[in-house]
Amino acid sequence: QVQLVESGGGLVQAGGSLTLSCTASGSGFDLLSMGWDRRAPGKPHESVATITADGNTNYTDAVKGRFTITSGSTKNAVRLQMDSLKPEDTAIYFCYAHYLDAQSRENNHWGRGTQVTVSS
Repeated sequence: QVQLVESGGGLVQAGGSLTLSCTASGSGFDLLSMGWDRRAPGKPHESVATITADGNTNYTDAVKGRFTITSGSTKNAVRLQMDSLKPEDTAIYFCYAHYLDAQSRENNHWGRGTQVTVSS
């Protein structure tokens, strides 16, 4: 029902910045929230940031003060501004959408992921 396209990953030096973007497309869904998860070897899955349809945001403690999630220029888009990046931020970042499908059932969907690598 939902397709997510991510962009913005890359290689950056510690202290640098990257901006991730994600757009959702498809039909028969009603977005409830969007956000970013990350996965890295040897680390547990982590929910990085979320923004709900009413604009509320939530961040994992590890990125508070450094990352900012905002809605994009359209309703179905989000951006994650990542500043003061640290090597421990290295991970594959997956955009996700929490939504209601055509049957009004809650669903989650993730994009393919974009690699963020922070060198020391």
